[in-house]
Amino acid sequence: MSKGDPRVGFYPGTFDPVTFGHLDIIERASVLFDRLLVGIAINEGKQPLLSLDERLDAMRREVAKLPHASRIEVIGFDTLLVTAVRQAGAGTVIRGLRSAGDFDFESQLSGVLRRLAPEIETVFLLASETNRSTASRIVKEIARLGGDISPFVSKDVERIVLSKLDREPT
Repeated sequence: MSKGDPRVGFYPGTFDPVTFGHLDIIERASVLFDRLLVGIAINEGKQPLLSLDERLDAMRREVAKLPHASRIEVIGFDTLLVTAVRQAGAGTVIRGLRSAGDFDFESQLSGVLRRLAPEIETVFLLASETNRSTASRIVKEIARLGGDISPFVSKDVERIVLSKLDREPT
């Protein structure tokens, strides 16, 4: 297999919904790479609240607000991560870390990726301090239980999430 371009990064996730934590990692990764692909996974096992199209649209709107938006492309994928990274021509996978628990899981994933595709490197970016507690799963739970998700997501994303739950923004 040909080696992907190390100047092209691939940041995968379900992004259900996209949070300020995700955007922090995307903004910082966009400075490190000439081109950054944000790969939104179809993962029905996670039972997403938002459809793939809704997640793609939300991410594209949020990325357009970032300083290096011209370097960032948002795509969907329903293959193995290795396949998506190779198809994109990327040489590096970016993973965000919030905690030691994330590191344990992500280092396992990185090891599997290395076995399947030794030509692809993995880079970990530590979430900024203000975003370490932000997880999409927690944001959805707060929204489902009637709480305020505005500290974790943009107004546009808040509106989308709450509309899926038949709620109005507070």
